[in-house]
Amino acid sequence: MKTIGLIGGMSWESTVTYYQIINRVVKDKLGGFHSARCLLYSVDFHEIEACQSSGDWEKCGDILAEAAQRLEQAGADFIVICTNTMHKVAPQVQDAVSIPLLHIAEATAQELKKSHIDKVGLLGTIYTMEQDFYKAKLQEAGIEVLIPEEEDRQRVNYIIFQELCLGVLDDNSRQTLLAVIDKLAQQGAQGIVLGCTEIGLLVQQQDTDLPLFDTALIHAQKAALYSLDG
Repeated sequence: MKTIGLIGGMSWESTVTYYQIINRVVKDKLGGFHSARCLLYSVDFHEIEACQSSGDWEKCGDILAEAAQRLEQAGADFIVICTNTMHKVAPQVQDAVSIPLLHIAEATAQELKKSHIDKVGLLGTIYTMEQDFYKAKLQEAGIEVLIPEEEDRQRVNYIIFQELCLGVLDDNSRQTLLAVIDKLAQQGAQGIVLGCTEIGLLVQQQDTDLPLFDTALIHAQKAALYSLDG
């Protein structure tokens, strides 16, 4: 079994999901008392969020690159960044280590293709929805990406940073997200990528008929299977 190097804490609320899913998959595959071999480097999200807000992505990359290096030195066989937005600096992190980085958008694209999804709606932080670092990975796989209108993007971003990252689960916000999902469905979205690892804490498949692709679950499952099969 390979040792997984997790860069978490962005936010720690969704990092918990990664740890749970990874261990459940390993137990399901191997049975008995088996659990995952993993190392966790949890950053201070306050520092990361400040860098995001100020646009200092280079500093964000430096912080995560150092975390990846420490995980490699501690014996990790590959790196998992437990968040979507910070994959903006994935190339910088990968360049800092000699072990592989398992990219969340690439894992998500593979799942979309398995489900024969050609057009998908994307929810996430403002950075993930508006910038190209994430959407490009899906588009390279031949998937058309739809994002909400500007006002809805602001609402989604607020719910993520002011509620979900602080552990607040509000039913009114759930309904807001479901309304945004309905709009994307009307534009032809065949499924919705929950492109922020916290959104799945609030919106789940039973809430909508449109297929949801929870990136935290997809990424964690991929990491567990990679640790077993490479």
